[in-house]
Amino acid sequence: MNSEIVEGLQMMARDKGLDYETLVEALEGALLAAYKRLPQAFEDSRVSFDEGDIRIYAQEVDDDGRVLREWDDTPEDFGRIAAQTAKQVLTQKLQAAERELKYEEYHGREGDIVTGIVQQKDARYTLLDLGKVEALMPQSEQVNYERVEQGARLKAYIVEVRKTAKGPQIVVSRTHPGLVLRLFELEVPEISDGVVEVRAIAREPGARTKIAVESTDPNVDPVGACVGARGSRVRMIVNELRGEKVDIVPFSDNIRDYIAKALSPAKVREVRIDEETHTAEVVVPDFQLSLAIGKEGQNARLAARLTGWRVDIRSDQPEPAEPEAIKEPQKSESAEVEAEVEATDIVADEAAEGTPEEAGSESGEEISGEVTEDASGESGEEGAEPHPGSDTAGEEPVVDEDEAGEKTSG
Repeated sequence: MNSEIVEGLQMMARDKGLDYETLVEALEGALLAAYKRLPQAFEDSRVSFDEGDIRIYAQEVDDDGRVLREWDDTPEDFGRIAAQTAKQVLTQKLQAAERELKYEEYHGREGDIVTGIVQQKDARYTLLDLGKVEALMPQSEQVNYERVEQGARLKAYIVEVRKTAKGPQIVVSRTHPGLVLRLFELEVPEISDGVVEVRAIAREPGARTKIAVESTDPNVDPVGACVGARGSRVRMIVNELRGEKVDIVPFSDNIRDYIAKALSPAKVREVRIDEETHTAEVVVPDFQLSLAIGKEGQNARLAARLTGWRVDIRSDQPEPAEPEAIKEPQKSESAEVEAEVEATDIVADEAAEGTPEEAGSESGEEISGEVTEDASGESGEEGAEPHPGSDTAGEEPVVDEDEAGEKTSG
């Protein structure tokens, strides 16, 4: 039976990928725990597992913990109950050993990239099956509007490895800029070899990424190495990122050139640097202004993150003057004062010429004269001649009734 136990431990160690000595220690602890459950068991005892020969030795120790003597106290009926207890404890030890082994496998791998299969997805998180363990992708680490179906294969970036009672918990991300870096290392051998260096990355997940690269070999074009023949290398990265746009720009120690390249695909005419405020004022052609700023300021925002400078973009055309609003003329205070002065002068002149009553009568005569003149004109048109001796023109002569009667009788 002892040989069968040894063969079983060796097979388990080989299948589970565990250390054989770890399994032997777990088995010894399980047997000792089963022995101490017996009514006549000694508190001080040990288990010997020598080439499959299992023995339990009781010990006599002094107050200092030194062993005075020991003897073989292996129970004759160390049978089914002890074996079941040993099996349970051994199973627990094996599970703990497997958890520890999994944790050690992923511990220290923060920043690496892993490939997993989508096992479960809901509003809170997504589970990826990495083979021996599962990876957790929280909602905050997922790309917005990225549709991932169950069973799909994804690459993710390891953010954190936690040690829990149920085993290691691996937190992965699809939004971390490090994911883009690892994808370039997988697709571009020059980066993994150190010939091309990635100096900076700015990313808005799901929309656009800007990456600045530099070559340590003057004969190697860093941008061309990352793009690949006919864009084959960068196309693989874009496909893995589900269509996210990637801009590759050359890094430069000349900050003006670096900022101008960072605003690609827009063409820059001039870059003005303010060292005190750490601000760059970029002048672009008027027809390139919207391209330089980008949709909702995305291109300018990524360029600022990539370079570490504040970027202000302006057009090379002067800004048109704003049309003034047409307003009704309003009297100024000076004009009102002049009007009051003129009114005062007029009143003073009238007072000097006469009283207000005389002025009113003269005005009345002038008005009546005008009316009379109009009336006479109308009478003339009707054929009534004005009397030459009349003082008032246009009035009909008054005839006495007695004279009128004499003329009639005559």
